[in-house]
Amino acid sequence: MAAKNVIVTGAGGYVGRHVVVALLDAGHRVTAVVRSAARADLDPRAEIVEADILAPGFNVTSLAAERPEVLVHLAWTDGFVHNAPSHMLNLSAHYALLDGAADWGVERIAGLGTMHEIGYWEGAIDADTPTNPSTLYGISKDALRRALFATVAKKTEVAWLRCYYIFGDDRRNHSIFTRLLEAVDAGKSVFPFTTGKNRYDFIDVAELGRQIAVAATAEGVTGTINCSTGNPVSLADQVEAFIRDNDLPIELEYGAFPDRPYDSPGVWGDATRIRELMAVASEA
Repeated sequence: MAAKNVIVTGAGGYVGRHVVVALLDAGHRVTAVVRSAARADLDPRAEIVEADILAPGFNVTSLAAERPEVLVHLAWTDGFVHNAPSHMLNLSAHYALLDGAADWGVERIAGLGTMHEIGYWEGAIDADTPTNPSTLYGISKDALRRALFATVAKKTEVAWLRCYYIFGDDRRNHSIFTRLLEAVDAGKSVFPFTTGKNRYDFIDVAELGRQIAVAATAEGVTGTINCSTGNPVSLADQVEAFIRDNDLPIELEYGAFPDRPYDSPGVWGDATRIRELMAVASEA
C-alpha cells in the first residue's frame, strides 16, 4: 500500500493517539489535529496542528497547506456521556467539516462510528444490521453516517469505521476498567458489579488503532466496516482477566447492581471485512 498524506482529527483523544502511531508505523505522513497542542501527548513524528474544527465557519482547508489524500475524522465531544446535548448540537459542524473536505478534493474520508448506533441487538452486527439508537450519542453518530453516505459519498470515497467495547491505556479511558483502577487507588477492596453475564466485543485500543489505520487508508474500500475482534466475551470474564493481569487487590461484588434491561445479552461485530483488510496489509 502506497504511503499517503493523512489528516487525523481528534488525534489527541483516547483512540486518536493510537491511530496516529499506527499510521506513522505504516509509513504514512500524518497531520495530527488537536484542540490544544499543550495537552497533546502525541508521537513526535506527526505534524501537530491546533484547531477548533467545530467552530462556526471553520474552513477545513486551513488544516494543511497541502491537500491530504485521506481525512480520518475521530474528533467527538462527550463520547463517554451518551446523552449529552453536545452530540446533537455539534452534528451540523461535523457534517460541514466532512462535506467541506470532500469539496476540497480529499480522496477518501473515514469517520469513526460506534456500536451505539445500533441500539438493542442480539448477535453479530454487520454493515446491513438495522440501526435503532436509543441515546443522543448513538442517534447523532447514526445521523452523521447516513448523511455521509447520502451526499458526501457521491463526491469522494467514504468509509465508516464502527467500533465496539474498547479497553487498554485505561488511565485515559472512562470504562469499567478505569473505574476499577480508580477504586484500587482509593484503597477499596470490593467493587460493586452486575452479574457480568452480558457478552461484548472487547478490543484493545492499540489493536483498534491499527485496524482504523488500515481501513481508513484502504483505497476503494467503502461502506461500514466493523473495527472489532468478532469474538464475544462475557463482561465478567473480561473484568476478572483484567484484575488478574494487573494484579489488582480487589474483588467483584456480583449482583450489587442489576443488569440493565436495555443491554443486549450478547452483541459483537462481524469482523470478516476487517480481518481480510488486516491480512492484506500484513502481506504488503
